[in-house]
Amino acid sequence: LALYFHSGEREEKCIIEDVPSDTLVIGNYKVQRWDIHKQDFLESAPGLGMIVTVTSPSAEVLLSKLYGPQGTFSFTSYLSGEHVICLQSNSTRFVAFAGSKLRIHLDIRVGEHFLDESVVQAKDKVDEVNFRLEHLIEEIHHVSKEQNYEREREEKFRKTSEETNSNILWWAIVQTLILISIGIWQIKSLRDFFISKKLV
Repeated sequence: LALYFHSGEREEKCIIEDVPSDTLVIGNYKVQRWDIHKQDFLESAPGLGMIVTVTSPSAEVLLSKLYGPQGTFSFTSYLSGEHVICLQSNSTRFVAFAGSKLRIHLDIRVGEHFLDESVVQAKDKVDEVNFRLEHLIEEIHHVSKEQNYEREREEKFRKTSEETNSNILWWAIVQTLILISIGIWQIKSLRDFFISKKLV
């Protein structure tokens, strides 16, 4: 997931990332500040840091740390579900004066593993092949984990759909029984009325 968004200098912005359990998530970001004279975003925002906060589906704070104007953060999920990733600048200016507009570039990678290029460039090709194989196996495990998570979600959705369909069926049966009962009652009432008036 790679995106950018605009934010006020003191404004907190959050995104929601659906992550399987026991999965490494790596985020890279870069902050640019609007320059009113150049009428453009500066390439960097020196002196401005970002507070990154990550909350699990159970509302547990997995990460809360201050970084620089650009950086990398990572966390490992313990639960499957929606994780909330929030970024806010550490500007100390009063809200009334903190009117600068920021552009935040954010790249989120789920299930990524750090690839040590120094090992990859090692002279011993056997070690290099082994390392790449291990990295590939980790990626396969991640894909398998993602598939299991999607299967769980699909099963949960199917159960919910079946329960809803079952409820609708029972409601239709109840409505039909009510209508039949009302019809029988009306026929009996009319019959009793005609008998009392000696029309039958």
